Amino acid sequence: MAWMLKVHELVGGTTLSNLLQQERILLAPGAHDAITALLAKKLGFKCLYISGAAFSASRAMPDIGYFTVSELADHVRQLYRACELPLIVDADTGFGEVVHIPRTVYELEEAGAAAIQIEDQKLPKKCGHLEGKELISADDMCRKIEAFLKTRKRVLLVARTDARAIHGLDEAIRRARMYTNAGADIIFPEALQSEEEFRTFAQEIKVPLLANMTEFGKTPYFTAEQFASWGYKIVIFPVTSLRVAMKAVEQVFRAILQEGTQKNYLDQMQTRQELYELIDYADYGSFDEGVARSKYI
Repeated sequence: MAWMLKVHELVGGTTLSNLLQQERILLAPGAHDAITALLAKKLGFKCLYISGAAFSASRAMPDIGYFTVSELADHVRQLYRACELPLIVDADTGFGEVVHIPRTVYELEEAGAAAIQIEDQKLPKKCGHLEGKELISADDMCRKIEAFLKTRKRVLLVARTDARAIHGLDEAIRRARMYTNAGADIIFPEALQSEEEFRTFAQEIKVPLLANMTEFGKTPYFTAEQFASWGYKIVIFPVTSLRVAMKAVEQVFRAILQEGTQKNYLDQMQTRQELYELIDYADYGSFDEGVARSKYI
């Protein structure tokens, strides 16, 4: 049934908790818009990631914390309604200090987030695979975690540490232990640089771990099976869909400029019928026909 014709329940956090109990690693591709989220669901993915970098880029802005929690919540709401999959939502630094965390949790949980990710960077934050980041203290991050836990209903907390790039692996592990003790449900060590680092981190931290398999970053290209064998429960592909889509659009736009036609790209396009099947176009007509026309006379 088409998503708009359903009654939606906010059960993503519970669903994600159940998925984390299973042996198989969760593959969470980044979905940069609602129709991409719907396609991911129909292909069989069980969980999706909403990347702050992709969300910023889709608005032609850098990933430095420019968007607001209200803008992000609107985006989360659109994606959740379309796919009803557990969404892991990148909330950067939590949109402020400790006192601002409750609103972040409230807005994103009410929009449909299953898990909210906050990181231990200072503003203006940067992509985790860029140089020049600065961190808040581990104690301040733990205070944010405590504020999160006091506010949430069912949503899970993903605590990300960017310490590896600045202070080394040992500090990243130390912070991860503190965040775990503070109550984080999932730990995300950003920008680890080798199999040995991923293995070592997993040996030291015993809550579910999330690995970031982004492109063009500091982490080598590992498979989900490798991450699973090292003890990770989730692997995200945060900006992959946006990057692939943008390259494809660039190529066909160049062709239109140079050749005045798109016909040579038809075999690379989703057909009209495929689009209509994806969005359940026929369901809307059936709904319209199913509503009585004369019973209220």
